[in-house]
Amino acid sequence: MRKTISAAAAGLAVLAASLAAPAAAFANDSAATKPLHLRKGLTLRIPSSWKVDAKDKDWVRVITGSCPTKGTDTYGFRDSGCHSFWVMGPGAIKIGHELFQKYTPDGPFYPATDVGPCPVKKNLYMGQSKLAEKGLRQVGPGHKAYYRNWAGTCVTMSSYKVKAHYNQREWYLPTSKILVIDQWGTPGLSTILKNATWS
Repeated sequence: MRKTISAAAAGLAVLAASLAAPAAAFANDSAATKPLHLRKGLTLRIPSSWKVDAKDKDWVRVITGSCPTKGTDTYGFRDSGCHSFWVMGPGAIKIGHELFQKYTPDGPFYPATDVGPCPVKKNLYMGQSKLAEKGLRQVGPGHKAYYRNWAGTCVTMSSYKVKAHYNQREWYLPTSKILVIDQWGTPGLSTILKNATWS
């Protein structure tokens, strides 16, 4: 039994190290990254392979992988399956809670009056969310964000059975009016935000 636990712990340590390596590479290897300039002088260094959709400065989307909704009418904050994170500005923050009320860290960003689609699985809908973690997180030197991690469920519309889970992580900078939202557990994003620069 002790050997099994030791082997499992060693395996987890290797997995954690392999997941941390890309994050460190993103932060340090300027050849593999590109700058993303945002409002108020905030700059993130993101992997060169990520694509930035900045048509609307208050709804900047950084696509980090597969995005089947890109180019369709369902593409937007309320779509399913597009691996990405968002950087919101004042226009989005102003309507960021249910019934289009102003966003605060007291609840997850949810600009809607109805039940939204599940972000991580098509044909399911958002269920309940519970606060899993909160605190302050560094976003570059001299800036701390209100951090929230909302554990969400995805359900069927007919029976409301839970069929999937996701976490919506949020970093909110009220003075700069910037809100970063990640529903995909984007690898390295915490490190990227911590290593951000301001000008």
